[in-house]
Amino acid sequence: MTIPVKTQTGGYDITLERGALDRAGKLMSLSRRALIVTDDGVPEEYAKRVARQCESPHVITLPQGEATKSMDSFARLLREMTRLHFDRNDCVVAVGGGVMGDLAGFAAACYMRGIDFYNIPTTVLSQVDSSIGGKVAIDFEGYKNTVGAFYPPRAVVIDPDTLKTLPDRQISNGLAEAVKMALTCDRELFEMIESESADIDTVIYRSLLIKKQVVEKDERETGLRRVLNFGHTLAHAIESCGALYHGECVALGMLPMCENGVRARLLPVLERLRLPTRFEGDPKVLFEAMRHDKKLAGDTINVIYVPRVGEFEMKKLSVGELEGLAAKAVGK
Repeated sequence: MTIPVKTQTGGYDITLERGALDRAGKLMSLSRRALIVTDDGVPEEYAKRVARQCESPHVITLPQGEATKSMDSFARLLREMTRLHFDRNDCVVAVGGGVMGDLAGFAAACYMRGIDFYNIPTTVLSQVDSSIGGKVAIDFEGYKNTVGAFYPPRAVVIDPDTLKTLPDRQISNGLAEAVKMALTCDRELFEMIESESADIDTVIYRSLLIKKQVVEKDERETGLRRVLNFGHTLAHAIESCGALYHGECVALGMLPMCENGVRARLLPVLERLRLPTRFEGDPKVLFEAMRHDKKLAGDTINVIYVPRVGEFEMKKLSVGELEGLAAKAVGK
């Protein structure tokens, strides 16, 4: 199926279809030079299948992991495009998870002031969330997404068949983002996840519809789009402190931002998905990392709070209030 996304900076289609990886050449304009950016955690065959559909493919494989979303990797992609004499008629294609999409998208946004970017997400997390919306970025000085841009892809191709090679932990990692969106915007989806009645295709589809509606109304995160940051203030701080995956950090970050009744329903869902429910690190390090959140304005920060399943509120908290909630959540 095709899900159109229409924003002020232009529209693009999301194709959600099993087997879509082998239709990339029909869904994207690949009759030109294409830099295919993937990592060594993604099955090599995925990038090869895309490359076979390109007129002039050039595959670059980076190390997997958040550490790759760096200035060094960004420069490496720019050097490679320069070496290959890419011009503004060429394109970049990300094949992998959110790290590849963020990094490759940011390189495409900056090279020659912007060349076409296509995203083929191959993880649950990137399929339900990070592959759409137009945010691209790299980490800097140990903090997430501090250097980036709003740069929508030309197209997104989602093939749920690519998830079959993922370990269970990565599946759970991505489902945390679907839970996040259901808690704030879709009571029925949360109930389906809660009762285990939704298959993965349904979860991806309904999550995409939520994000599409939010992004179309607020592409640059001046208001409504902040709902997608539910749980992320604490999550980004936790992520900078240790070895947890992004979705695992989001799971922890949601807990203090819910009313007691919502939290009581959320906890067993997280436990069933084998997601963490308690932070085991040093709270002092966590609080220091929170102070570097890019959403912080002076001594206050806007956060998303869930009073009832399927609803949300925007609250302004002082750093002290936020630290109090975080301390309660981590049990320190």
